[in-house]
Amino acid sequence: MAAVSPIEAGEAPVAVTEHTALLAGTKPSRTPLPVKQLTIIMLIQISEPLASQSIYPYINQLVGELDITGGDVKKVGYYAGMVSIRPTCLSLILNAQPPTQEALFFLTEAISALQWSRASDRVGRKPILLIGSFGTALSIFAFGLSKTFLTLVIRQVNPISDYLILSAVGSRCLCGLLNGNIGVMKSALGDMTDTTNRAEAFVFLPIVWAAGASIGPLIGGSLARPHDRFPNSEFFALKFWLHYPYFLPCLATGSFALFAWFIVLLFFKETVPWKTEKPESALSSASSTFSSVPVDRSEPQQAVGPLSLRQLMTFPVLVSVSNYVCLGFFTVTYAALIPLFCTMPITLGGLGLDPPKIGILLSIYGLATGSFNLLFFARIVRRLGEKKTFQLAMSMPAAIFVMFPVISLIARATSAGEEHRLWWGIYVLLGCVGMLGAVMDLAFGAIFMFVTACAPKSSRGTVNGLAQTTVSISRALGPALVTSLFSFSLQMELLGGYFVYLVFLLLSCGAMILAARLPEEVWDDIE
Repeated sequence: MAAVSPIEAGEAPVAVTEHTALLAGTKPSRTPLPVKQLTIIMLIQISEPLASQSIYPYINQLVGELDITGGDVKKVGYYAGMVSIRPTCLSLILNAQPPTQEALFFLTEAISALQWSRASDRVGRKPILLIGSFGTALSIFAFGLSKTFLTLVIRQVNPISDYLILSAVGSRCLCGLLNGNIGVMKSALGDMTDTTNRAEAFVFLPIVWAAGASIGPLIGGSLARPHDRFPNSEFFALKFWLHYPYFLPCLATGSFALFAWFIVLLFFKETVPWKTEKPESALSSASSTFSSVPVDRSEPQQAVGPLSLRQLMTFPVLVSVSNYVCLGFFTVTYAALIPLFCTMPITLGGLGLDPPKIGILLSIYGLATGSFNLLFFARIVRRLGEKKTFQLAMSMPAAIFVMFPVISLIARATSAGEEHRLWWGIYVLLGCVGMLGAVMDLAFGAIFMFVTACAPKSSRGTVNGLAQTTVSISRALGPALVTSLFSFSLQMELLGGYFVYLVFLLLSCGAMILAARLPEEVWDDIE
């Protein structure tokens, strides 16, 4: 029986575009998620924000007590950023310039992330995950024992120095240098899933991170300075807690990271697909990820190693990684700006909140972000698609940077104590900021799909490592830039101290333009 065309059958013709598949295929059945393996990956994932985010409620207070600011509150923003998110590179500390400590984790991670991820393509994901989890625990323990700003840096770079130098910056760098988990976790998820269930697996990454980001600040705000928080306790009256007032939250989060290390050691199964593909097939996989032209798999494939970085520099890889870099930049600047904005006195453009209140606020933000992703991410992606979901999320930073000066102006209007009712408006606006941040986090699940899809299977770790390296650089520069520009705007009284928000508003508009360069759809994996 001859085939009948849609026109002959009376059906409306299908519009054909450059993204239309040449051969129609039946929709594959959904592969069940590997629940046990996925749970272990999520355990590693949550241990990292527990440690990194727990320092936010007290980081500005800690920096103010160190030897670096000379008692000048306006200088806290310069240095708080270097420590607060993650450590990065020792050269920034040896430099007399005022980059911030949040930068430290990410610069050292940028140095090491690609190498860890490339190693995972060769030796497997499990050994790298073990090293990363141990590095997280070691660095946060060292952070809690730091007594000078310089030590906060060095502890992040050299594990030996943890026993010799007690400094805040060093501990952040050690974490970045030893932590290859982020990129390797995404590679492992790509290994253990396929196109039928990958979206459901990747959605858990930002949700679990948000859960850790919710619990972490609560731990930090509740357990910091235990001799003050629990004055009737004889245990916390010991000289140790007076000398190391911020070690208790570090002990709690570091212990959880060690627990995750043991679980990986005992129960995690290797996911690397040791059978690799021939170079021609791998290259066609990278370049045709966003193309619908089928790849001929009739020829036998030879086992080869991962592709070189030069071979991986295709348009799909570059555009996916670039958008991930922008997303990482804005999420980390947002995370760095919130506690600084809340800590600063009202007269200096902040809200003048204390660490416990900041911890509660950040925990609420984290809970809202996780809940929103869990409830709405899959629905939004099904309705809008990955690209439009990402574009929607990347429009949020612009709105966020408009909200900050509005809240500050209202707070200044209430500083005389005459308009207390306006504080309810401030809390409502802070809630709006949190919801905008929750929508922005939708972008992670979407961009992870693009990054994973553009990677040949034999080089999935390398592509994820490349993405993690570049995003780490942006995350290192972002907090340093936003917190330093915050302080600079105050000191120079640029636009009344609000110049920082104008700069980041313009940058966020550029990110929206870049998001439009993504393809309309994420295509299936090609062997």
